[in-house]
Amino acid sequence: MSNLYKSAIGARLAKLPADIPYTRHPGADEDAEADEEEENDLIGDLPGSGLGPPALPANNPRNKPKRAPNSAFSPISAAGFFEDASQVSLPDRGLDCRVYYTSPKSKNGTIMVCHHGAGYSGLSFACFAKEVTGMTKGECGVMALDARRHGKTTSTDPTDSDLSIGVLIQDFCALLQTIFPDPSSSPTFLLVGHSMGGSVVTKSCPILLEKKYKIAGVSVLDVVEGSAIDALPHMNSLLNARPDGFDSIEEAVEWHVSTNTIHNANSARISIPVIFQHKEGSNPPYQWRTPLRSTAPYWLSWFQGLSKAFLAARSARLLVLAGTDRLDKELMIGQMQGKFQMVVVPGVGHMLQEDDPTRLAEILVEFWRRNERVVIGIKKVGDL
Repeated sequence: MSNLYKSAIGARLAKLPADIPYTRHPGADEDAEADEEEENDLIGDLPGSGLGPPALPANNPRNKPKRAPNSAFSPISAAGFFEDASQVSLPDRGLDCRVYYTSPKSKNGTIMVCHHGAGYSGLSFACFAKEVTGMTKGECGVMALDARRHGKTTSTDPTDSDLSIGVLIQDFCALLQTIFPDPSSSPTFLLVGHSMGGSVVTKSCPILLEKKYKIAGVSVLDVVEGSAIDALPHMNSLLNARPDGFDSIEEAVEWHVSTNTIHNANSARISIPVIFQHKEGSNPPYQWRTPLRSTAPYWLSWFQGLSKAFLAARSARLLVLAGTDRLDKELMIGQMQGKFQMVVVPGVGHMLQEDDPTRLAEILVEFWRRNERVVIGIKKVGDL
């Protein structure tokens, strides 16, 4: 690989975050025999987004011989991470929504309500949920959902593929209103959203407040409007870095770990199996449950207006990032004005809630303790 190619990759992969983290293919440095013309063709496809270069055909898993599944990457049940997993019917939304839930000790306590990013599921918060429960001794509950067209949430209309931000917001609010129909007796919500989910919870906050629900805060995980939107024109090229599917679930988990898409193998063994479905007769047989290329019409809607909505939220605001170079102008100004708290977690990738669930739990439990008493006024944190 020439110095020109290496420097081009380095310059272009150092900038922006998005829903698909940067993954360096293990065999990239071994392609030393490529000629200059081939290198220049590949350089032309590399955006400055941190999403990863297009996969090289020689290293594509589809061209590799099948091998026995590696038991080190076999699925782990989420049963030990949440108290309950259930399907919640939302007939007005045409959804049967999968919800993972650990309730707080107190009936009127606080729940961290977690919304995942594009292509993932509520189980991306499984390890985080267990950490929060342990750190708070059950005082703070955790709820995570599978969004429309994700995970184990199903639709009564299989032709309805709309994933625009308005639809996702309505789904999210309808779910909370169904589970907690009376705002006066509802637990306090601390809204947590990763990437695409950060936009959903942020823009749902004023709707829930208007309906008289108590919101302790809004926490957005590793997404900034400016950098996300800048990356969108390059997304299709970057999706070439993802295999079409895998021969086994173990292989899918291993790919996510070996490419550093998820740094924590145990978390990947919990969260990755549900984002694939077995399709008889397909090659490979395990296909992405939510092909990200199919969500392209909705990418802009997910992130447009996020910074303004975040700064305008009438609650405590927390932005947790995996890198310091990701603030857009609006958020930089807001940070200088002290409008929100920002924490950078070192040593993690885009899937920070999976990469270091302990550190994220520490950050959010501290955020909860500091802000819950503001919402409830009289009761101090810990009083049941």
